[in-house]
Amino acid sequence: MWDETFDIDSGSRSDPSVLVAGETLVDFIPETPGPLPDVETFHRRAGGAPANVAVGLSRLGVTPAFWTRVGDDPFGDFLRGTLEAAGISDELVEVDPRAKTGLAFVSLDPDADRAFSFHRDGSADTRLQSGRIGDDRLESVDWVHAGGVTLADDPGREATFDLLERASDAGATVSFDPNARPELWDEYDFADSVDRAFGLADVVKTSREDLAAAGYDRELDDVELVRRVAEAGPHTVFLTLGSAGAVAYATPDAPWFGDVHRSEDEGGSSDEVVRHDGYPVEAVDTTGAGDAFFAGAIAALSNGGSPAMALEFAGAVAAVTTTEPGAMTALPTREEVALFRERFEG
Repeated sequence: MWDETFDIDSGSRSDPSVLVAGETLVDFIPETPGPLPDVETFHRRAGGAPANVAVGLSRLGVTPAFWTRVGDDPFGDFLRGTLEAAGISDELVEVDPRAKTGLAFVSLDPDADRAFSFHRDGSADTRLQSGRIGDDRLESVDWVHAGGVTLADDPGREATFDLLERASDAGATVSFDPNARPELWDEYDFADSVDRAFGLADVVKTSREDLAAAGYDRELDDVELVRRVAEAGPHTVFLTLGSAGAVAYATPDAPWFGDVHRSEDEGGSSDEVVRHDGYPVEAVDTTGAGDAFFAGAIAALSNGGSPAMALEFAGAVAAVTTTEPGAMTALPTREEVALFRERFEG
């Protein structure tokens, strides 16, 4: 059972049990919705999906180790300062003297959905090196998380796969978010890369858009879709559905399988699927909502929560995040999530 006495103020541990790996970027968020050519003013924000997950975990009281790489430039200085302010140790934050920090320009439509224009050709985050995380470190952690963006370019691609493979061999729970960004993929095939990563992962968070980009059938219903993902390797799958909530699925191999709540919505055919309809909010910016969700799910599952509890908690974390502009800056604390849920449950 999830330990409700978990201390949000416990702070960063000297040997955190969760390791997050991947890109840290600077997001430029538009002041007003509309296509990028029409935007005149942007606001600088720290971003990058794994960075958002790492900071999200820290805000929720599960401060992880974070392996990332930024440029030796003012943007890199800004990102390192942001991570430090969020309580993330700089032990695994590498500074690349030969590369610039990656940038992403975001555009928002009237519904707060976003699109990205990346500037990261040869950027520092593409230059993660295999073997930088030692076996001793991997044997000391319980959970390792990575995303799909660093799989688009070498050497970061093989560094990420190397980390996931060794983490799995070390017995850590491995989680993965495909995070489809089609414009980043050139040399390698996204579908093949996702399939390889799914084969190494224990827990996956994904979306219909991610899976369509990876070649999954758009016509499959939610339950069949998460089951197809599980067939590729992971024992637990979260499918986020935007304002419609999310679905969680666990196979009998999942350590929390016995705690999965039966979903009557699925016709009583399985006790492996649970659905949450989400929380109705007035969304301002959906940037980073999926990362916030995954941070909430990892925080819940790594603290003894069931997939059903993780689904409810992660959905609340994501919902709160969408009510403020930016990704990392909008990530809530565990206390803020609790207050948010009380308003709905009350």
